[in-house]
Order: sequence, then C-alpha cells, then structure tokens
Amino acid sequence: MTSGNGLLSRAVNALIRSLLRTTGVRLSEDTLTLASSDELHAALQLAHREASSDRQERDRLSGLFELDELEVSDVMRHRTAMRGVNVDDPPEVAVRAVLESPYTRMPLWKGSTENIVGVVHAKDLLRALAEPGVEPERLDITKFAQKPWFVPDTTSLRDQLGAFLRRKVHFSVVVDEYGEVQGIVTLEDILEEIVGDIADEHDLEIQGVRQEADGSIVVDGSVPIRDLNRVLDWSLPDEEATTIAGLVIHESKSIPEERQAFTFHGKRFIVMKREKNRLTKLRIRPVEDVARPQ
Repeated sequence: MTSGNGLLSRAVNALIRSLLRTTGVRLSEDTLTLASSDELHAALQLAHREASSDRQERDRLSGLFELDELEVSDVMRHRTAMRGVNVDDPPEVAVRAVLESPYTRMPLWKGSTENIVGVVHAKDLLRALAEPGVEPERLDITKFAQKPWFVPDTTSLRDQLGAFLRRKVHFSVVVDEYGEVQGIVTLEDILEEIVGDIADEHDLEIQGVRQEADGSIVVDGSVPIRDLNRVLDWSLPDEEATTIAGLVIHESKSIPEERQAFTFHGKRFIVMKREKNRLTKLRIRPVEDVARPQ
C-alpha cells in the first residue's frame, strides 16, 4: 500500500516538473527524488533568472518550498472570522445557516463558539433533508455531523497536507498548546498556498476587505496578512503577526487608539474602530497616495 507521504512526494514532484516545464527547465523523476529542498530551490532560482516565467508561475513554485517553513496558523481562518452553527439553535435556523453559507463544511459549536463539537457537511445535510417525511424544523443536525479533528497550530503545512491526504478529510480545527481553538484550516487553504486562489462559482471576494473610491482599502482587523498580500499583490511581513490588526500592534508596540495613524512597510495604517483591546477596522493606503492632493 502506498503511504500518504509517498503519494504527497510524487504529487509535489509532478507539480514541480509541470511548473518548471513552463519555464523551459526539465528535471527527471530521479533528480527530484534525490535532490534536497535547497538544491531544488536553487534550480528554481536559476529558472527565474534565465526564463521568462510569469509571476504566477514563480509564486506557485515558491509556495511548494514554503510548505515546511509555514505552519497551519499561518493560513488558518482565525476563530474571530469563523462561521459556525450553534447546535442549540432551532433546527430550521441551523439548517438555514448551513445552506446559506458559501462553505461546504461548517463547525458546530455548543455554549461557546470555541467549543467545537462537530463538523457538518452541506452534502450530508441535503441528503438528510431528502429523506421521506423529514422537515427542517424537526431535523437533528448533530446526528449526521462528523467528529471534529483537532490539530496543533504549529503543524507544518507539509505535514498537514499529508495528513489530509491520508485521512481523506478536508477540514480540521486548529488549537494551541493549551487546547484552545485558534481557527480552522482546510485542504483548500493549503493548496492555495501552492497554486494560488482556487476559485469556484460559490467563492466570494475576500471577506472583510473593501476598496474605497479614494483608492484606500478598508479592512477588518481579523483579515489575514497573507490573504491581503495574495489578493492585492502586497508584500507585508507575516512572520511576527498573522492578521492586519496584529501587524499594526506589533509595529506600533502598543494597542492604538481610534484615529491613530502609522506608516510602515510602504503603507499608511489608520485605526478606524477599536473594541476593548481589539482593532476591528483599519484603513490602509500606499504611502505615495498620502501626499497626493485630494
């Protein structure tokens, strides 16, 4: 029987060969198997210098080599941005929440949004509703919910991708060292780190981000830095903070008040809304736009 790691290695190697082929560089299966990550990365850099590959191709290749460097906490959907279903809600409310969600899988919580007791798949819900005589107001959503799978927030993306493939599960709940829920991560989240955004007919624009007429961007504080970088082609650092609010707090070394403004990394950040110790809304504009006449 083929191991999950073997399957993952072959899949990654095939993707590397395919992407390098578009740049005119060809590597054999033996070369890929024997080469170290550093050697492959060097081949990638050579391809970047000598071939006319576009930015998307380079980003996909670079994403492959970041799987060991990144952790699930870097790509997860933070708990403050999670959409879930309260199992204590009336059944018809829970059913509507699942069917109206843009996501196919949703966590079920009880008592607190951080107490995840299950995961419901929209397909399983639709199958249950199709049973003769079943009405939404009498449906017990917990009966066909899957058990939640909890993973440490320090798990590398490569290990998590391998675990997803072995278990044939696409959804997991991320917890810290104390077992506290930090967010959720999906197979799609990891694949998007490699190949870029995976769009389908149900995808929404990035949530919590709004383009203003004056060229500025208004963002929720919980928006991940990596999402903004990917969608807007920015390069804000994400080593010390995961969210935009976290980045502002880290750089300012304080919890700013509303209307305070900071300039770093080529951007002007203005705190629009603060709730207790959380920065919930910020305005961002490129520094060169700050001096532009209004």
